[in-house]
Amino acid sequence: MFAPINAVCALDAGVIAVLGSAPQRLYPFGDAPQDGQKPYAVWQTIGGDPENYLAGRPDTDGYTLQVDVYATTGKDARAVARAIRDAIELKAYIIRWGGESRDPSTKNYRYSFDVSWLVPR
Repeated sequence: MFAPINAVCALDAGVIAVLGSAPQRLYPFGDAPQDGQKPYAVWQTIGGDPENYLAGRPDTDGYTLQVDVYATTGKDARAVARAIRDAIELKAYIIRWGGESRDPSTKNYRYSFDVSWLVPR
């Protein structure tokens, strides 16, 4: 019942290069460690629905994810966003570039984007 973003990114050399592996610094919302190593990315489901049919059970679920990348430099935030994009774009669609920002208190850079993902059941 969830988009397989972690599974896809765990197999991608580009994502491994920027976010490591075992564990990879790509976390479901709320699971990123406080003061953890940067860069890292978090994702959360922000919408979606099953592909409903009148004649039977849905065979596909649609998910909309929000991905947020955090880094100590804007260059690193962009590199992680690019690596995740390249890893998932053959399985899902980027539907919104959410923009870039910098947190005034932590000074971390943030890059945000949304993903539409259709997952066969």
